[in-house]
Amino acid sequence: MKKIVFKETEHFWILFNGKEYVVGLTKLAQQALKTATHLKLPKELQTFQQGEAFIECNFDQTVSKFVSPLTGVISSINEKINQDMQVLHTEDELDAWVLAFKDVEQDEFIAL
Repeated sequence: MKKIVFKETEHFWILFNGKEYVVGLTKLAQQALKTATHLKLPKELQTFQQGEAFIECNFDQTVSKFVSPLTGVISSINEKINQDMQVLHTEDELDAWVLAFKDVEQDEFIAL
């Protein structure tokens, strides 16, 4: 049986690297964030349920929230985002990674 390692939702791509589930922005989400003024990311070791708001995005006078594509524990954050949000606006979607999860049920990932 072939092991599934890559999935995509409307706003996120998820790559299982054998250890963590790395989450990044799709081109659609990159476009939506072009005018964002601030991105509030979760902290490492926070736990989220699938469908729970976990990233907050501030625009001039509005706030939007992205929901978690998975249930799990945040294992790492792309710290470069806090220094320069432009790292999220790249031609190669795989360079626009935001965070990684651990302790994810593989069945939930496969069901995406």
